[in-house]
Amino acid sequence: MAPVIVFGPTGAVGSAAARTAQQLGTTVYLAMRNPTKSIPGLSAGKEREGGFERVQADFSQPDTISTAVAQSKAKHAFIYTDLTSSDHMRASFTALKEAGIEFVVLLSSFGIQGDVRNVPPEDHIAYVHAQAEISLQEVFGAHGYVAVRPAFYASNTLWWKAPIQTGHVKLAWPAAAFDWISPEDIGGVCGTILARRAQETDLSLNEPYVNLVGAEKMGVGDAVKTIGKVLGKEVNVTEVDENEALDSLVNESGLPEPIARSVLGFCRNAANGQSFMDSPRYGPAVGNIEKYLGRPATRLHEWVEANREKFSA
Repeated sequence: MAPVIVFGPTGAVGSAAARTAQQLGTTVYLAMRNPTKSIPGLSAGKEREGGFERVQADFSQPDTISTAVAQSKAKHAFIYTDLTSSDHMRASFTALKEAGIEFVVLLSSFGIQGDVRNVPPEDHIAYVHAQAEISLQEVFGAHGYVAVRPAFYASNTLWWKAPIQTGHVKLAWPAAAFDWISPEDIGGVCGTILARRAQETDLSLNEPYVNLVGAEKMGVGDAVKTIGKVLGKEVNVTEVDENEALDSLVNESGLPEPIARSVLGFCRNAANGQSFMDSPRYGPAVGNIEKYLGRPATRLHEWVEANREKFSA
């Protein structure tokens, strides 16, 4: 079976990418900063049965990348965007290329809505992902990678985990709608692309990226109530001003203030029709998860049902 290497398999997306690639007939090497960590959805028994192999690698240390790729003998890799990289991952991509990787599946962001070279720095998350895509293209060429660009993660609902547990959630923009895409769906698409490329199956891609969105647009208030319903908990939503919502995110949810302000910014933009989900690329992306996975995208209540423990831990 063709070998592939998956970096970051301890995350929900990376784990799903690894498991999907293995199910589709590849030998998967799990490249991990700490090879002793557990992997979501992959017990020790399943790991042995699936023929997974662990190798040590740290994206901040390109020499470890070279060693891991050499051990795997893989020519195809899944990687995530390192938002803290000072060189937009150029050294890491170069290490991958020089070690023998020929094709990369990159976890990027739906926030990139146009030419990657025109994303403004003030749009921080999209900008950092765009710079990584530019580095990847310059190292691997236009046909040496696919950037998978998911929209708003269902796991972002954990920002309101603590107040959901109390049954009273304060929101500045309860009608702000997002698509709540399952991280496992994202990983499944990444793993599918990775396995197909390794097996030399034609993907028929017209662009070096794939946009992904969730199954439904739903306001934050309704999302919070949906979570409460799945958990069997009555949750009341109160609309408050941004200062009170900020206080709740910082002092109840425990978010650092800069992140809490970013969350409020996402919600404000969505409520005012300035979200990236209002872009022309949203509609064409709706069917992409089913296209790659052969099933409909996971709905929010289904994701919460499968991840109950995340809201109670």
